[in-house]
Amino acid sequence: MAKDLEELLDEVESKFCRPDPLRLGMVELPKGCSGGGILSNDRNRAEAKETLRSTETCKKEDDLDSLINEIFEEPNFDRKSFKLKSKSSGNTSVRASVPGLGKSCSPVYLGGSAAPRGIGTNTSQRACDHLRCIACDFRIVSYDDYMWDKSCDYLFFRNNMPEFHKLKTKLVKKKGTRAYACQCSWRTIEELTDLQTDHQLRWVCGKH
Repeated sequence: MAKDLEELLDEVESKFCRPDPLRLGMVELPKGCSGGGILSNDRNRAEAKETLRSTETCKKEDDLDSLINEIFEEPNFDRKSFKLKSKSSGNTSVRASVPGLGKSCSPVYLGGSAAPRGIGTNTSQRACDHLRCIACDFRIVSYDDYMWDKSCDYLFFRNNMPEFHKLKTKLVKKKGTRAYACQCSWRTIEELTDLQTDHQLRWVCGKH
């Protein structure tokens, strides 16, 4: 029993109580090698230090991996916050669902003063309120309960559009009609009319 205890103490002493070769600047060589048991050698000392550094680096990496795993295993940790957003999500604009938003008239209607204005469709027949002429690139103006005088001509609209105080000299009061005009064309409408039936007009719905 005493012998076993003595051997155990010798083993502990040999492992923990022996001076550190690195601290002494020496490296222990195996017995039988030339130069004695202990040799001060810069090359061997450098190799020993490099081995020690590699061991410490591996230990630090293992500690870092363990720390990361502990963080991910936390019950309140949200993994979704680490997911990258898709490219499309950053560039996609969301629009509110508003009736008529981004729509244009189809077909395009003209109408008298009794005809409601708005986006015209086959089921909702409304007079377009965003008319534009693709010939003169003017927005069409309209005046309820007025008609154009028969003396109107191209030069009159060319010189006076879109100023109402000049145009009104050729406007005549008439209930139920609507007077339309751009810089190159003009019309007096009483009933709801599909614009496609008038082949001379270059008017389109300008709503986008």
